[in-house]
Amino acid sequence: MASAIAEMFNRIAPHYDGLNHLLSLNIDKCWRRRALRNRLYQPTGRVLDVACGTADFSIALIKAGAEKVEGVDISEEMLAVGRRKVAGQGLADKISLSLADVAALDYADSAFDMVAVSFGVRNFQQRMAGLREMFRVTKQGGKLVVLEFSMPQKQPVKALYHFYFKKVLPWVGGLFSGERKAYDYLPASVVAFPAAADFCNELREAGFRQVTSETYTFGIATVYYANK
Repeated sequence: MASAIAEMFNRIAPHYDGLNHLLSLNIDKCWRRRALRNRLYQPTGRVLDVACGTADFSIALIKAGAEKVEGVDISEEMLAVGRRKVAGQGLADKISLSLADVAALDYADSAFDMVAVSFGVRNFQQRMAGLREMFRVTKQGGKLVVLEFSMPQKQPVKALYHFYFKKVLPWVGGLFSGERKAYDYLPASVVAFPAAADFCNELREAGFRQVTSETYTFGIATVYYANK
């Protein structure tokens, strides 16, 4: 549990939301809402938000129709920010956040109607183990929604984004947070993440079916949908 990634997110937690929205020009909020507009994947019932961080996606899931959201994350400081945010919106009765590693979830089989992840899969230290756990706790006929950063493939967006991601983002993030290494990690983790077709295959290997993907904003983000 006490991993280097968890410690990194603990350190940047106080600045995370402000910098995240600033550096993405608030587009990340639009991506989360858009990912849940798919008629077949609108959240209902009990939903697990994996790598929930400061609870932005947990809140979006409730607003999109989920009855109850349980968020898990490996960073206690991120969860603390999330709990304050949830309480501030009067959603403490609908959203609960707890410390947990996706590779070893403390939930029964088939516990959730939907499992969702927003910009967190690339941080899994054991990605396949995490995907299999997510499959295990999803009900038969349940849904999976994964929103993740990706690398644009078409020029000139690819070149511009690469410059911003490798040069501008780490400098600004480091300047405001004092944690330059954390904002060097972000672009490195995106570059290292599998291409969409490869990640779709990983989801199938974990057991999911009817796997599809859709890119947003010139390929800067990709949403993946799947069923159990």
